[in-house]
Amino acid sequence: MVLGERLKESRMNRGYSQGDVADHLQISRQSISKWENGNSYPDLDNLVKLSDYYEISTDELLKENEVLKNELKIEEYYQKLTFIQSKGEKDEGLILLAVALISFLITPIGLIVASFLIARNKQTNSLYKIVYLASICGIAYNLFMGYGILSDIFSWGTTTVEYLG
Repeated sequence: MVLGERLKESRMNRGYSQGDVADHLQISRQSISKWENGNSYPDLDNLVKLSDYYEISTDELLKENEVLKNELKIEEYYQKLTFIQSKGEKDEGLILLAVALISFLITPIGLIVASFLIARNKQTNSLYKIVYLASICGIAYNLFMGYGILSDIFSWGTTTVEYLG
């Protein structure tokens, strides 16, 4: 519960109107409304006066409701778990990693396989970052090896020397 809500709840528990509180603190009723709506906050002097007037400690006014905070965290974790389980997919991170490593062995096909693995990989997989890294390394390796094979076939970068002796 935020400060504004606690101020409003405390005021209503005592049966005071915003006008009553404003008259007691010698400020405008709009200031009380802004505090309770969370648009602004009372200064320290007014906060002490409010705690006296509401007969509640400043600590109770200022501290957050830990139970509500913990319930919100539990709900957030539950939503994340539901999201992961709703995918209905099994963790295929290890399988994708193995295929990514195998793609190093088959040079021309490795480019296609590594590209497929990048598209197939999802954040719900346990090893998704490692699969991305292995796939990118596989693409780079296959490009390098493919260039080597093509340079041998087409004699790129080779120089022949004739012996004239």
